[in-house]
Amino acid sequence: MQPMEVAYVVLSAALGVAGLTLVAKSARAYLETENRSMLLLTVGFSFVVAAAVATTYSAFVTDFSQSRTLLTANYAVTTLGYAFIVTSVRAQ
Repeated sequence: MQPMEVAYVVLSAALGVAGLTLVAKSARAYLETENRSMLLLTVGFSFVVAAAVATTYSAFVTDFSQSRTLLTANYAVTTLGYAFIVTSVRAQ
């Protein structure tokens, strides 16, 4: 693996850990409060993390040859996640 690829994997892993921490904390908040906003926040964070992890995995599987497709799919799923996050704020 080239140094840039190693950096990409390390940063993707860090983003995944941080994102999953947010998912866990928002899910716990939802279970404790049954607040709909926390559920929407959990779903939103889940989409954002899934997009990041799937993009990293797919990039290596395709040997980085489908970058336009990967980035488009990443942006679509990430945007959906952010839409849930925005909705969670507006649900209050």
